[in-house]
Amino acid sequence: MQSSATVLVYSDNANTREQVRLAAGRRPAADVPPVEFFECATLPAVLKALDEGGIDVCVLDGEAVPAGGMGVCRQIKDEIFNCPPVLLLIGRPQDAWLATWSRAESAVTLPVEPVNFAGALADLLRTRLAVEA
Repeated sequence: MQSSATVLVYSDNANTREQVRLAAGRRPAADVPPVEFFECATLPAVLKALDEGGIDVCVLDGEAVPAGGMGVCRQIKDEIFNCPPVLLLIGRPQDAWLATWSRAESAVTLPVEPVNFAGALADLLRTRLAVEA
């Protein structure tokens, strides 16, 4: 098993980024490696981090401004070779179709609910790490 996994967390709201860190904990599931978080508050920071590599999963806030996570997701899926899987934070369950449009692999609603979030993050980590193995 990989020694750790890097999770990029994009939100303009520091409280949302904190919710993500607290919900995931140090290790979202026993069968995935511990996670390290790379936080971004702007689109240029997200693009730079992905360009540099080393990101295993992206968590994008669909409610972020001025660049919302849905648009950012669609952009990185088009522009980043071997783009990491994306877990999208959406404002309402009815926005799930927009998450599909953005090409996110998974979506959970805000506010972050720890059990659902950790499960979704662990699923994406398993998928990503299996592909890399």
